[in-house]
Amino acid sequence: MNGPNGGHIVVITGEPSGDVHAATLVREIKRADPYLTFSGIGGENLKASDVDLFYHIRDLSAMGVTEVMFQVRNIHQAFSLYKRQLKRRKPDLVILVDYPGFNLKAAEYAKKNSIRVLYYISPKIWAWKYGRIKKIKKYVDHMSLILPFEEKIYRKASVPATFVGHPLLDSCPEINRKPEKKRDGRKTVVGLLPGSRASEVTQHLELMLKAACFIKDRKPETTFLLSIAQSVDFEKMADVLEKYNRQDLFQIVKGAPESIFRQSDLLVAASGTVTLEAAIYRVPMIIVYRMSKFSYAIARRFVKVQYAGLANIIAGREIVPELIQEDARVDSIVEKVISLMEEKRLSRMRHELLTIRNMLGGKGASRRTANIAVQMAGR
Repeated sequence: MNGPNGGHIVVITGEPSGDVHAATLVREIKRADPYLTFSGIGGENLKASDVDLFYHIRDLSAMGVTEVMFQVRNIHQAFSLYKRQLKRRKPDLVILVDYPGFNLKAAEYAKKNSIRVLYYISPKIWAWKYGRIKKIKKYVDHMSLILPFEEKIYRKASVPATFVGHPLLDSCPEINRKPEKKRDGRKTVVGLLPGSRASEVTQHLELMLKAACFIKDRKPETTFLLSIAQSVDFEKMADVLEKYNRQDLFQIVKGAPESIFRQSDLLVAASGTVTLEAAIYRVPMIIVYRMSKFSYAIARRFVKVQYAGLANIIAGREIVPELIQEDARVDSIVEKVISLMEEKRLSRMRHELLTIRNMLGGKGASRRTANIAVQMAGR
């Protein structure tokens, strides 16, 4: 049902991180115009923000070519429902959040039906598939950008764009992580973050837990916090967790990783948005990533950036060590973690991560994007 003034916005995202940012954006739009109503594709966060979901993202989150192939039927069903929704409601605006494979097609369909399109959290055209900028220019009315170097790319291509800052800054408090002097007997806390997608957890969970066992043998004072994302099926991990949790090797922390950031001296994290969030919290880390051999072969052919981690990409140099594919081995992780346990090295990385935070702009990304959205919706 539309609000009393008839305004309606469709919001589309396909991944857990996008669901979080989309929900925050919806709440900011409602503050600016409480009469607007929303429907869309998303997860529990959008649902909790009073968005009428016509498809849930639980069957859409995948990474890598081979992983996505198994979900073609679900993606086709979601897109059919999206087209039906636009025909039925004719919204004032479509807001697309990340998830470019789906959302660029969604932009094309909206534009062909004379519906304005705002894209929040740009496709990573600077990393691969730069040719997507042609579709963006043709089908997207405005880009709301979260990385500082993106605005120059879009302006050069004559695409209307605004750098709004990074939304993670809205939820991350100002943190002054002063180096803490180790007291005798104080344990070193290492956070393990294997990923938020099932395919990532399959690749990384056992790898990280094996490494944790060897680290514990060499550094008995070390304790481990294991992050289990809300989007992951805990029961499917039970056998692996039971196998490795000898002598209470690790403590499980479910849901958002902020508590792990606050408690950890160091992280071993799967490459993704969570590593940038950790950088904003100024938590030293090692980035690890594995995918199927076929997906990796495709990525090596097309990816144009030197680094996997966003902190390193933004800095233009390796601030955070990366262990990718064949380099992501148990022995490599063990050696990197132990070498980084020196307080001087941790302190140096914390200082360098502060420069990343400062480059991401101030708080208010969602509010600035909400203002753009309300104007585009003709409100």
